[in-house]
Amino acid sequence: MMNHMVQYQGARLDASFAALSDAVRRGVLEQLGRSDASITDLAAKFHMTLTGMKKHVVVLERAGLVSTEKIGRVRTCKLGPRRLEAETAWMERYRQRWDARFDALESVVAELAQKEKIDGRKT
Repeated sequence: MMNHMVQYQGARLDASFAALSDAVRRGVLEQLGRSDASITDLAAKFHMTLTGMKKHVVVLERAGLVSTEKIGRVRTCKLGPRRLEAETAWMERYRQRWDARFDALESVVAELAQKEKIDGRKT
């Protein structure tokens, strides 16, 4: 059961980061953070074809970052139910690791600088 959870979590992270890897898709999320929009409106805003924007929306939708609703001939997009909590936690773990490494490096550099200063006085 635990292996399935890890695989599911990994698949979610993969889908999210793949969706967020494209500047247009990040822009779509920013736009939808301000207000819901139709795919046609999004395509016009980003100077894209309707087909191109639909492809971007599908990627965002599969990642759970956007949801769409079709009313008549208009498909409206809005922010999806996912809040990127797992993605934020993943990034935070790595940020903490890098902070620890840079802190250790800073200590080594300070120690070397102090030693150099002391050695310089002896000569």
